[in-house]
Amino acid sequence: MRSVSMEKAGTQTKVKICGLTRMEDVMCVNQCRPDYAGFVFAKSRRQVSSAQAEGLRRAMDSEILSVGVFVNGDIDEIIRLVEKRVIDVIQLHGDEDAGYLKRLSKCVEVPIIRAVRVQSREQILAVQEQACDYLLLDTYLPGQYGGGGQTFDPALIPPLCKPWFLAGGLDSENVVEKIQAYHPFGVDVSSKVETEGKKDPEKIREFIERVRRLA
Repeated sequence: MRSVSMEKAGTQTKVKICGLTRMEDVMCVNQCRPDYAGFVFAKSRRQVSSAQAEGLRRAMDSEILSVGVFVNGDIDEIIRLVEKRVIDVIQLHGDEDAGYLKRLSKCVEVPIIRAVRVQSREQILAVQEQACDYLLLDTYLPGQYGGGGQTFDPALIPPLCKPWFLAGGLDSENVVEKIQAYHPFGVDVSSKVETEGKKDPEKIREFIERVRRLA
């Protein structure tokens, strides 16, 4: 049985900084203290190898939960990363079906985030029924697995019984408005806290501070 400690609604909005690739990124999150920091193992300009992620995780504060982002990833490799404590949370961002999630959930005792590239309310509700602990709602772009830093229509979000992260086009200018309007469990950001393709410490700091002020 998986044992997942879920945090109750009404607590401070969680912050996830995704796409760390460099030791400088780790030093920044150690200072700024997001709740989650993500390593992308899927093909992407932010992709890291298992060895790179292991080195970065060793340098990261243990209180920051590390998230492994996968697109149709090999389940055995995901399990190895969990067992080596490189990742504390699994995020699935591809075409993984209900059978894939069911198999994975039986093999690990860490939370699973299921990303949804939002197209309809019915789609989100169907994914919520799968073997995951959190949803992450991101922008649908044809032919892409990520949201490309673009927003989607939040009117498509139905009432949900699982905690969910809001992603897609968030930055320090709009994150407070989005949180106050839609009350997600957490917010996820990557490209909007970068400058010229690299994580920008000032943008990360400002984003996190804006969210924390809502507490």
